Amino acid sequence: MQLPIELSHPCYHDEEAARHQLESIRWPDGPFCPYCGSFDRVKPTVTPNKAKGGGWHRCQDCRRNFTVRVGSIFHRSHVPLHKWMLAFRFMAGSKKGHSAHQLHRELNVDYKTAWFLEHRIRACMADSDPSPLGGEGKFVESDESFIGGKARNRAYRKPAAKKAVVSLIERGGKVRSQHVPNVNAENLRPILLAGIDKASHLRTDESGVYWSIGEKFASHKTVNHSADEYVRGDAHTNTAESFFSVLKRGIYGNISRLAKPTCIVTSLSSISDITTARPSRSTMWRAPRWRSRARPASGSRTGNLVAQPEKKRPPARGPRR
Repeated sequence: MQLPIELSHPCYHDEEAARHQLESIRWPDGPFCPYCGSFDRVKPTVTPNKAKGGGWHRCQDCRRNFTVRVGSIFHRSHVPLHKWMLAFRFMAGSKKGHSAHQLHRELNVDYKTAWFLEHRIRACMADSDPSPLGGEGKFVESDESFIGGKARNRAYRKPAAKKAVVSLIERGGKVRSQHVPNVNAENLRPILLAGIDKASHLRTDESGVYWSIGEKFASHKTVNHSADEYVRGDAHTNTAESFFSVLKRGIYGNISRLAKPTCIVTSLSSISDITTARPSRSTMWRAPRWRSRARPASGSRTGNLVAQPEKKRPPARGPRR
């Protein structure tokens, strides 16, 4: 199941319609108990007196009441469900990210609430599959970029040292990014060996940090950017370069500054957990954000995020003023 693409759909404006839509996504085969997992012994029950919404069920096995919110990121949330749906739709459909200030204006909620919603949604976007990228006959690109401010933007102080980000991109597959203190073979070697299948074909630029590491894979080809060489047969890092372009546009447009390396990882989560597969109606949630010709993510990608189980809550501190 998926969330509708049209923003005029009732699930984005009516609480009951949003609940029915969420039930169709999380319970496609009927309601089940999130506490004991029972299917056959779950029956609808009356809404408790102090409850704010309907859709209550009771499990005859563990004798506990629950709604579709229990066991998801919506559990114990005071934000209306239809606003949650809108937040998911905006976050999944924004190619270069979505700022909390923009979300608080669109949803007519407090800025701290919008900040909280975005952190919960980014937690759903985190990659939970630890398996290496690539495989036999597949190509994986590795490249690094430096993120930080420019000297001309700081009138009286020197710009802070830029932070290095290394990305592994499987062509037609996922992206995984990680901050490293320094770009050298010592730091990159464990990342590549753990993140890429040994049967994959590695494609990088001419950087010397990849020379010895590349021998561990099926093949290793490079392109010499310093000699204005960008493509030679199947050797190129254009997919990685296009990912970095969208990543930086999202940071420049939505994030005022990245104070710590951990902030880079947080900002990467809403862009890295995507794939490079060609978009289609059935797998639009896998469509890349960094391809300008790809339309905004459809409801199938949004529905996949909504169906995620409950994630760890973000830090209790509020947004930076």
